[in-house]
Amino acid sequence: MTSDRHHSGAPWRNFYGRFKGKALRPAQEAYLEEDLAGLSPGAVDWESNPEREPLELDGLFGDKPLWLEIGFGGGEHLVHQARNNPDIGLIGCEPYINGVAMLLGKIREAGVDNLRVHPGDVRDLFDVLPEASVARAFLLYPDPWPKKRHHRRRFVTPEHLEPLARVMRPGAILRVATDIPDYVRQTLEQVPAHGFDWLAERPADWREPWNDWLSTRYEQKALREGRVPHYLTFRRR
Repeated sequence: MTSDRHHSGAPWRNFYGRFKGKALRPAQEAYLEEDLAGLSPGAVDWESNPEREPLELDGLFGDKPLWLEIGFGGGEHLVHQARNNPDIGLIGCEPYINGVAMLLGKIREAGVDNLRVHPGDVRDLFDVLPEASVARAFLLYPDPWPKKRHHRRRFVTPEHLEPLARVMRPGAILRVATDIPDYVRQTLEQVPAHGFDWLAERPADWREPWNDWLSTRYEQKALREGRVPHYLTFRRR
């Protein structure tokens, strides 16, 4: 075993976000205890899948196309997409356990059954998703890491975009929403460099939300504070 690996065999990967915030309510603790295991997409963690065998997606969703939301926050957009697209299978990935608990409550309320949840680092999920398996991915208001010295922590860096490109099928759509101008800059520099084409043809294509968009709590806060959302759409080459 090398020194740059966890005892499970997993590579040491720096993670800079939060795993947990304020104390969970009893109902949220119950959601995690009663519902989370049943919504697992399969063996993602290194302890249960040290060989990094690909997930059996047919067993999850049959022949439904797979969509992926990276960092779903409180889960409102993810549940919205699941409810409105019953012919699609969705996996949401979020390491912040408070957000996971919020999502589980929304899933109970909505009664959707075409959604699975990975409560951890999306890079571990990328390891076990089959190549060219994802038809659509969402990156909505990711952590902006505004300080210049922290820009390497952003999602729109090779460490994340290279495996994302691997798991997305040709023609697949990537949606990115952010209210941070410098994040827009880095996204437009890095995403096309990793196998995607930006689909904008006119200003409305990045100034107006998508037709099936559900504005999140974060976006509403940004709007109240005078920040301007950008809606960027890319297609995998």
